[in-house]
Amino acid sequence: MAQWHQLQMLDCKYLEQVDQLYDDSFPMDIRQYLSRWIESIDWDTVAFQDSLATVRFHDLLAQLDDQHSRFALENNFLLQHNIRKIKRNLQDRFQEDPVHMAMIISRNLKEEQKILANAKSAEPDSEGMVSAMVVEKQKLDNKVKEMKDRVQVADQNIKNLEDLQDDYDFKFNTLKNRENEMNGMTAKELEKEKMVVGRMCFDLKAKRQDVVTQLTDLLNVAQALLSDLISEELPEWKQRQQIACIGGPPNACVDQLQNWFTAVAESLQQIRQHLNKLQELEQKFTYDNDPITQKKAFLEARALELLKNLLSNSLVVERQPCMPTHPQRPLVLKTGVQFTVKLRFLVKLQEFNYQLKVKALFDKDVTEKKGFRKFNILGTNTKVMNMEESNGSLAAEFRHLQLKEQKVAGNRTNEGPLIVTEELHSLSFESELQLNQSGLNIKLEAMSLPVVVISNVCQLPSGWASILWYNMLTTEPKNLKFFLSPPAAKWSQLSEVLSWQFSSITKRGLNQEQLNMLADKLLGAKAQRNPEGLIPWTKFCKSANEKAFPFWLWIEGILDVIKRHLLSLWNDGCIMGFISKEREKALLSDKCPGTFLLRFSESSREGAITFTWIEYDVHNKPLYHSVEPYTRKELSAVSLPDIIRTYKVMAAENIPENPLRFLYPNIPKDKAFGKYYPKPTEAAEPMDVENNPERRGYMKTELISVSEVHPSRLQDNMLPMSPDEYKVLSQYVSPRDIDAVTNNLISGFEDFDVQMSADLE
Repeated sequence: MAQWHQLQMLDCKYLEQVDQLYDDSFPMDIRQYLSRWIESIDWDTVAFQDSLATVRFHDLLAQLDDQHSRFALENNFLLQHNIRKIKRNLQDRFQEDPVHMAMIISRNLKEEQKILANAKSAEPDSEGMVSAMVVEKQKLDNKVKEMKDRVQVADQNIKNLEDLQDDYDFKFNTLKNRENEMNGMTAKELEKEKMVVGRMCFDLKAKRQDVVTQLTDLLNVAQALLSDLISEELPEWKQRQQIACIGGPPNACVDQLQNWFTAVAESLQQIRQHLNKLQELEQKFTYDNDPITQKKAFLEARALELLKNLLSNSLVVERQPCMPTHPQRPLVLKTGVQFTVKLRFLVKLQEFNYQLKVKALFDKDVTEKKGFRKFNILGTNTKVMNMEESNGSLAAEFRHLQLKEQKVAGNRTNEGPLIVTEELHSLSFESELQLNQSGLNIKLEAMSLPVVVISNVCQLPSGWASILWYNMLTTEPKNLKFFLSPPAAKWSQLSEVLSWQFSSITKRGLNQEQLNMLADKLLGAKAQRNPEGLIPWTKFCKSANEKAFPFWLWIEGILDVIKRHLLSLWNDGCIMGFISKEREKALLSDKCPGTFLLRFSESSREGAITFTWIEYDVHNKPLYHSVEPYTRKELSAVSLPDIIRTYKVMAAENIPENPLRFLYPNIPKDKAFGKYYPKPTEAAEPMDVENNPERRGYMKTELISVSEVHPSRLQDNMLPMSPDEYKVLSQYVSPRDIDAVTNNLISGFEDFDVQMSADLE
């Protein structure tokens, strides 16, 4: 089986790792469209031969042209546009360096193999399990198709029955008339005619029995499908939606669910029409023990009950409540801020268009209200479901709802059993559907996942922690007292959710080594990162003492600093991020002097990043140096690549030196960060004083980070700067500037010595 096909059959958590391999530099579209061709090439060999890499690069462009032609034949304009754009981007990026493209493909193929190997080792039967799941979905598709086919067959059989009954009625009446008139018929001919009519009557009765049996079987099939949809598929979809809400893989299967629900509803409606037709036939002709007379009422009641059951479960919350200002933090709502929520009716029949009026209610079924805050829901809280506003699905979107707290006597902060961000509330929706043919009114209801209501945006991180914990550990939407006694989470559960928090706002989740460090932080090194190790809610989101800060708020601070200042570096894999100091030393211990890595500070609540590098003293003993962490304040002034580019270690009588040479494991600093450096300015031209008077008399300045150390530390503990290093440094700081700084330092110390001598005298 092709490697790409195997990957697509893996569990969501492995697909997420595959997703992280591909970005704009080499889009996943190419991997998908050209998977067979890509896997047929030895890219390891290509990556070491410039001429061969050039050939393969042009082969790939030709393959894209072929794919474009296929899309043209299909009249798929959008995919044609995407292919043209991808081709242009590849040419811009790799035309001059096709070896780089070969290296990317080679690396990705190897990483894919690792992901496959990890999946198979972690779950020996994972491939079989995934295959079984795919087969089950395919079976359901086949069952739905088979039911629709059988309904059409029943429709044809009922038409045949009607024709047979009409023929029998004609023959019977004709025979009756001839019997009365004799009309020159002999007794033998009359007897023969009676035998023909009798045989027709026998066939008619048998046909009526067959049709009734067929409709009974169809209702059995519909009931089995209904059980699959309501008991299995719908809960599974809701669980996938929970996972998507907390950063997991997107939940995009609602259309498939709608197709199944609609197909079963259409079939049940057709069966009810068939039963109505049988009633018409019964009124024209019946007899003792007529199966239609005996079974019709039972079949009608059963078909109606099945349809009612299906429709009652068809109203779902397609998109959970979310503030547009915080799209990646659904289910946390702030008072006075508008939020949106979208409903869908899974039975998409034209007869229901504009027939469903949905009303939103807040905390409708909450019985225990003492000590809990109460809210009014403001805005347009009723909507009519229609197909025009939602790409053809029968839906209603509430766009302007907001909550306002009721001010009542007895402030809940003194009485409530839970803090604000642990209070769970419900948003429910009600509607009513009338089946005109049967005069039946069906009550419809849907409920969102529990929401947390905050009054200040500073409560958002803690509120989101509650949403994570709840949706990670339970699937019961009415369990609003969850945090009165919150269960502990297994590390295997929490580690996946933590990785989702990064992959949902960046292109990269957490790898195993990063997760190991977090496991040690939560469970302790002695726990040896046991997947079944339990983490209590208090350890995740609350601090043991006033000086410490909660684990989750530390993670939230790091997420914020990544999103604001480090997104590209994180996406490119430049930041190791989560690593203990012991592991840090182990990784750097055998590296070249000046090798450094980037990690997040464990002592900053608001998120900070630092770098550590290795040097060797004159006795070849490794020395590790870490700079004071950079917070949002520093990173807002100077980007981290610029800090790394201009960073200096300076001491008296020594030339300022940038000790950072290689990003771990051995990537030259400028190769790793060069694309983030500011573009070199053009050579200075004579200043146009008339047009730029504000620039008169000013010299360009640059902010740099400097660490001051005692001279002995540089002399004793660090190797002298080599000519090559001086050359690299001179690319960013001119020799004249270096000499000026050095002379100023020397002059400063000489003045200091003169003053000290004068004081002593």
